[in-house]
Amino acid sequence: MTRSGVIQRVGLAVLCLLVLPFVIYALGFGWRGLTRDLSEETYLWRPEAPGPTNALMVHMIAGAVITLLVPLQAALGVSRRAPEVHRFMGRCLVVASLVTAFGGLWYIAHVGTIGGQLMDVGFTFYGALMLLAALKLTLRAWEKDWSAHRDWALRLVVLALASWMFRVHYGLWFLLTGGVRSQPDLRGIFDQVQVFAFYVPYLLALELWLRRRRA
Repeated sequence: MTRSGVIQRVGLAVLCLLVLPFVIYALGFGWRGLTRDLSEETYLWRPEAPGPTNALMVHMIAGAVITLLVPLQAALGVSRRAPEVHRFMGRCLVVASLVTAFGGLWYIAHVGTIGGQLMDVGFTFYGALMLLAALKLTLRAWEKDWSAHRDWALRLVVLALASWMFRVHYGLWFLLTGGVRSQPDLRGIFDQVQVFAFYVPYLLALELWLRRRRA
């Protein structure tokens, strides 16, 4: 294995470890939300809207699955060594992405986000992009257009990790500034930037890289 290959695998393994706390939290939160009343614990649990609330809890669980599967899939490098494993994990990833997107979109459509209309738009756009990426990479695989399949898979990687990055951004911001321009209702200036900043810049960077690679 080349030096760059070793570095890549070590980096992906570190990423798996970094996302693990978020994965464990999201799985636990989603399961507790499905099995008990969390109205005193979080504003997300809405007893007057059981359908959307349950959809959000399933969204949390499925989101945890894709957050872990994405770096794990890449770290194992299974597409070359064991194509059948790659296909199986890929199908799990697509299904989990669709569930994540639909669950979040359902909740936003019926309940809305704490941050108001701007946050509704930002998170709806995020969910729609995840839905699009999951469907496109599946379609390109059926068509055996492996180059386009890989591009859409990379886009889904970025979107799958974006939920974790949302929390990373807040953690770094509070560490560096103490939470300047952020409010508990997520309507501060930093919060308003965040509704797009946790995924749009990374997608744009990926698109620039893909265009440069094609050129």
